[in-house]
Amino acid sequence: MKKILITNDDGIDSDGIIRLAKIAVEFGEVWVVAPESQRSAMSHSVTLRHGIEAWKVDFPVPGVHAYACDGTPADCVRIGVLNIVSGKPDHVFSGINYGYNVASDIQYSATAGAAFEAAFQKIHTIAFSEDACEIHEVTDRYLKEIMAELIEKPLLLNQIWNVNFPGCRLAECQGILRDRKVSTDEFYKDRYTETEVLEGRISYMVEGIRNFKATEGTDLKAILDQCVSIGIATNIS
Repeated sequence: MKKILITNDDGIDSDGIIRLAKIAVEFGEVWVVAPESQRSAMSHSVTLRHGIEAWKVDFPVPGVHAYACDGTPADCVRIGVLNIVSGKPDHVFSGINYGYNVASDIQYSATAGAAFEAAFQKIHTIAFSEDACEIHEVTDRYLKEIMAELIEKPLLLNQIWNVNFPGCRLAECQGILRDRKVSTDEFYKDRYTETEVLEGRISYMVEGIRNFKATEGTDLKAILDQCVSIGIATNIS
């Protein structure tokens, strides 16, 4: 039986990782190693200067071996692959992330960072993300179908499958678009607001402004058009 390691950056108690595990158990033996709490926007960060702790936890999907970890999502993959999973996982699934991982913002994503760590470990990997909303109709309709399609589909070194589901109603979804390129457009145009907290000290808070324009053939354009986006992302760092 195939072994599947699942992680995320929203924390082991997130709804997305539970929904992903419920489908993944139909494809193999599932192990979850995920952060104990929110770890978004940590990219491919790993812990080098102190130890990482992991411990068994109860998980609401029968048959899943689950561990919480106080490290980063990439740490979770490293200790999952090298220490926790008996043998070595055949696949790594990262997600389901609460918020898209498309366009230039993918470089900040710890969901993608964990997936790229798995690719670095030469393991076939799929990252799953959806809109940061409470509408999961499209994800729930297509998740199993796409998982079955991609789980044996080959990748080159340092590549991952990157899947994004739109946050619209199923009736509004315009279908699945494959072979989407990672857009070079900005998903958010960032700016910082300034607040003086003490004399000589300024607090800067990021404020993201959504971009609603994208190049044809890209992941961002697919999502803006209310389509499921499937494509390959490559770690070039």
